Amino acid sequence: MPADPTSIVLPAELIPGDGRFGSGPSKVHPEAVQDLAKVADRYLGTSHRQPGVRSVVGAIRAGLSDLFSLPDGYEVLLGNGGSTAFWDAAAFGLVDHRAEHLVIGEFSSKFAQVTRDTPFLDDPVVVEAEPGTRAPLVADPSVDCYAFPHNETSTGVMTDVVRPAGSGDALVLVDATSGAGGLRVDATQFDVYYFAPQKCFAGDGGLWFALCSPAALERIERLGASGRWVPPSLSLPIALENSRLDQTYNTPALASLFLLDHSLRWMLDHGGLEFTASRCDRSSATVYDWADAAEHATPFVAEPAARSHVTCTIDFDESVDAAALAKALRANGIVDTEPYRKLGRNQLRIATFPAIEPDDVATLTRAIDHLVEALAG
Repeated sequence: MPADPTSIVLPAELIPGDGRFGSGPSKVHPEAVQDLAKVADRYLGTSHRQPGVRSVVGAIRAGLSDLFSLPDGYEVLLGNGGSTAFWDAAAFGLVDHRAEHLVIGEFSSKFAQVTRDTPFLDDPVVVEAEPGTRAPLVADPSVDCYAFPHNETSTGVMTDVVRPAGSGDALVLVDATSGAGGLRVDATQFDVYYFAPQKCFAGDGGLWFALCSPAALERIERLGASGRWVPPSLSLPIALENSRLDQTYNTPALASLFLLDHSLRWMLDHGGLEFTASRCDRSSATVYDWADAAEHATPFVAEPAARSHVTCTIDFDESVDAAALAKALRANGIVDTEPYRKLGRNQLRIATFPAIEPDDVATLTRAIDHLVEALAG
């Protein structure tokens, strides 16, 4: 009879130093929380329009420009609501008439649905690939925006950020929610690279950031002056105006800003994007090499080049109950390895974000092997 998953106790040497492997919210640096506590009485609960908070926003905007080596003329915008809110803002303020979407999972499909439901936009062109795979966007003269994810969080598929051949003056909008900060990217290949800080940046949710090219800024200002109605909280011209003042239109979560600033300083102090991407390379290679060698596991994404370096999805054969495995891990303080709920596969999803220690990832793979044997009885 199979063992009760919650009753299995891992040996101490098989317990990672930090058991957080969730794909968002993700592991937060313990040092960041400690540093926040030290300044809480003069930072938390203060005005976001005064120097104490605006200086943090300014440092974040400058840090992101540095981390992503933004060319001259690019600007960093921010606002409240996370990437989900940014989809709505983009429909109002970046898509002129029609967008083309690459749909390779749940989150990329949601942005496509937003532009499909927007009454003043034409129906989008949708290029759809089966979960676990990717497909190229195809140039279409009828569209003025191309939208795709850098990393599809639900499936663990990674795409290449390149402008589609023949795309002309159309904007390239990249959902980098789970990829920004952990995957290499060339800023000249996008017009908008947007994300929230609760994944690779080891922060908390509730904010969106968008790295915008001069062409994107021109589109924002032109559509803002066109008379198109937009709720002020979703207005990109208002976000642009406030971002240039190192603030947001409405009150942001100050703790989220602080945690992001802390992560950015950690990233830049250790070597920037090459440092963080290399950590993700190492951690994800550990997971995929383990799965390729295991008798009971295999990477869900078959194409090696498409396998995410920040979100690893691993299928298990029918001899292993992945749900029971996740319960056993959770009972030992190793949390949030469950698969994306709507994918419905017998798998684990393991985040390998920059803040997650590569050695902890290696320990996790050994813990999984131990639990597979223990659960078999």
